Amino acid sequence: MVLLPHGYPCSSFQYRHFMAALGDRWRLIAPDYPGFGYSGTPDRSRFSYTFDGYAEFLQRFTEAVGLTRYAIYLHDYGSQFGLRLAMHAPDRVAALIIQNGDIYEDQHGPKYRPLKEYWADPTEEGTSRLYAAVSAEGFRDEFVGEIPDRLVERVCPDLWTLCWALLGTPERRRNLVHLLADQVSTLDWFDRQQAYLREHRPPTLIAWGRHDGYMPEGAARAYLRDLPDAELHLLDGGHWALETNLDEVVALVRDFLDRVHPSRLDW
Repeated sequence: MVLLPHGYPCSSFQYRHFMAALGDRWRLIAPDYPGFGYSGTPDRSRFSYTFDGYAEFLQRFTEAVGLTRYAIYLHDYGSQFGLRLAMHAPDRVAALIIQNGDIYEDQHGPKYRPLKEYWADPTEEGTSRLYAAVSAEGFRDEFVGEIPDRLVERVCPDLWTLCWALLGTPERRRNLVHLLADQVSTLDWFDRQQAYLREHRPPTLIAWGRHDGYMPEGAARAYLRDLPDAELHLLDGGHWALETNLDEVVALVRDFLDRVHPSRLDW
């Protein structure tokens, strides 16, 4: 079983090709979180739209569908939710696949600067900038704004088009802005997540797109501080490596899982 928590501002749609490529050997599950994709949008009185809320959702989801042993794909926001799940039930984790999901603040890239300025001083002007980012153009920038021009054509425009079509309602925009503001809470988890890796040493593959303004190459190498036995592969791609480097990632993951989490379609 391979669990695929998605990133911001996407949904399970980001794994469409990856699931097709691995589905002959493994069961793969990619849930849409509340307020994302085709999932419902609960009232804020019922769901917090915070990192704590989404991490708890992923834990409850795995219990509800009866997952007892799995590899976790850690990407973007999904890396936070997936790592907290791993910490919650470390005995269930067969392996980790880390693809542009960071937990080392000293390796944050320049694209974090506007967020960090807002976290330090959450003004109305800063909130307006967050709303501007939660837009059709802002979503496009999330997917192709930093990769070399030669790679842009590899990224399907359906990604930002579908994201905006699904997330552009006033209610969902408010919830996403709230989540972006709450991202500062993840910093307090980094030390605990690093300690989990040192203590449990799950088999780990790191496949990383080096053209990432949030999480540059150093953010990938930093994992070797706590997981010196991890496999590290730096790819000529971006944050959304399943778009720019799908075949490479699939080949690496198939080889890795064959060794550490052999295929069992009955899981």
